[in-house]
Amino acid sequence: MEITIIGTGNMARGIATRALAGGHSVTLLGTEVVKAEALADELSGDVRAGQVGDPLSGDVVVIAVWYAALDDVLRRYGDQLDNKVVVDITNPIDVESFEPLALEAGSAAQEIAAKAPGAKVVKAFNTTFAGTLGEGRVAGHPLDVLIASDHADAKQAVSRLVADARMRPIDAGPLKRAREIEALGYLHMALQQPLDTKYASAVKVLS
Repeated sequence: MEITIIGTGNMARGIATRALAGGHSVTLLGTEVVKAEALADELSGDVRAGQVGDPLSGDVVVIAVWYAALDDVLRRYGDQLDNKVVVDITNPIDVESFEPLALEAGSAAQEIAAKAPGAKVVKAFNTTFAGTLGEGRVAGHPLDVLIASDHADAKQAVSRLVADARMRPIDAGPLKRAREIEALGYLHMALQQPLDTKYASAVKVLS
């Protein structure tokens, strides 16, 4: 598949690394093309670079930006997101207080679905940390990636991306479950200081 990642931060790096390891092609779009090119140069595989605002191509669009930047991305791309599988990885928090934001829509993913009604929105990757995505494993276990969406084909595409990267996709239900997934993502972050895990831990479902 062709994967477009909007963003050049640590999560963009981690998701791109896994997608390339799974044999997919990746286009990185940065606010400055030099940032995207610098990241692309550090990665191995079929990877290209561009600038935010460039036309979207490919099967899956991953919005790998902070929650506060979502509206800008949606304004820039508008109906270009129609019929695209759009992956939201954000955890909506107040960066100053480090407290979760109360969203009227219920979750960041549901906000995106309301503002870009033609997109096939998927919540995924928000419970995985950037540092763990490099290997896709923690303590010998493949990362679990919780996936929520109202579109079966979009879930299937993201599940394939995850599985090809040797991680475990978990169907978490419809998009309304993004609220709980985002709460779990926040809790995972909040546990880092008391557990001193330095953002190298993973949320894992075992049976």
